[in-house]
Amino acid sequence: MTLFTRTATAAATALALLGAPAQAFDISAMSDAEREAFGEQIREYILENPELILEAVDLLEQRQQQAEAARDDTLVADNLEELQNDGYSWVGGNPNGDITLVEFMDYRCGYCRRAAPEVEKLLESDGNIRLVIKEFPILGEASVLSSRFAVATKQVAGDDAYKQVHDALIAFGGEPNEVALRRLAEGLSLDADAIFARMDSEEVTAELRQTRELAQKMAISGTPTFVLGTELLRGYLPADQMEIMVAEIREKQS
Repeated sequence: MTLFTRTATAAATALALLGAPAQAFDISAMSDAEREAFGEQIREYILENPELILEAVDLLEQRQQQAEAARDDTLVADNLEELQNDGYSWVGGNPNGDITLVEFMDYRCGYCRRAAPEVEKLLESDGNIRLVIKEFPILGEASVLSSRFAVATKQVAGDDAYKQVHDALIAFGGEPNEVALRRLAEGLSLDADAIFARMDSEEVTAELRQTRELAQKMAISGTPTFVLGTELLRGYLPADQMEIMVAEIREKQS
């Protein structure tokens, strides 16, 4: 279908909805001269009313946003149990909280680092938020190494040790090589040898693979990505905006 035909058909449809006889706008029944005249009328009308283009663009963007929101709602609903209760991701905040906040994060992501204190602020100010961390290293080998180290720490030394390592890696400004990570583990009184022996294990690989597969199902390609309750939030959000959303979610639940 040509641009002219699409434009003319849209115009004919709009006029038909306003009560004009549909047969008067049967594009295929028009002669070449009638089609040319009709196309010129459309062109003149648009030139005289250029604001229609902006209105059409705004409407298109609105419809696209609505479609994306509906798609995200479906993605969350279809994967909610795996998002909130996968059986391996670290759980913090209030484990019995009435709202779960899931975060897909990468230790080398600048916005994840900006989000970390905002998430802590939300947890401290609310006290009834359950936090689930999804290790999602997507920014190269340094990201993968950091996540393997964090997951191996959790598997070897438990949740408290994981939280210490997680916080340290988020704040870490250097290159996460073996020397630096060993120094980090020893500084936290952890068994660096046991952690490094675990890092390349199938157990660690499987956890990262499952999270990556979940992200793919959720059409998540960037970090940080949050799921707050049943709301998918793509990108960084400050604590005050998340607090507003939490209040709205609780109001809907009441």
